[in-house]
Amino acid sequence: MGTQEKLSKQRTRRINIQKAILQSVAAVGLLSIAMVAPNAMQILKLFDKNKKRNFTQAANTSRRRLVENGLLKYENGLLKLTDKGEVKLKQIEWRDYKVLQPKRWDKKWRVLTFDIPEKKRFTRDKVRLTLSAIGFKRLQDSVWVYPYDCEDLITLLKADFKIGKDLLYLIVDSIENDVELKKWFGLD
Repeated sequence: MGTQEKLSKQRTRRINIQKAILQSVAAVGLLSIAMVAPNAMQILKLFDKNKKRNFTQAANTSRRRLVENGLLKYENGLLKLTDKGEVKLKQIEWRDYKVLQPKRWDKKWRVLTFDIPEKKRFTRDKVRLTLSAIGFKRLQDSVWVYPYDCEDLITLLKADFKIGKDLLYLIVDSIENDVELKKWFGLD
């Protein structure tokens, strides 16, 4: 296995461990340190097929780093997810999210337009990054297109980023000169 492959595998393992810890803390709200180690270890064993790594050590190291980076904090001997931790967890979960693609394209485009004010520039940038990560194609600065039904995802996105009125979901029968779009998405 090459160096890049090893680094990629390590990065994926680290993200999976962080995700498991952040999700555990998020699910319970506050989580005792004693609860993290024994229970999370069962989950973390799924991530390493070789079973060579000491998972308690890996979880402790990951937990320590999450605290150092401000994603978790200790509060009365308990671990609590910070606002920064919630954002990180959402980023990890969005990265894993995939829109189910039907076997056949229904020949309709899903177009998103948004007009997020300058004072919410950070949110606007997060929306762009999220759409790009999910697989949307950018037509213009605030116009994105996708060929499959993704209304449920967009509803979640609106709620997550609190931009309900600023994001508009359209179902369009045709787009002028859509040959490049079809090529981009591997259609026709």
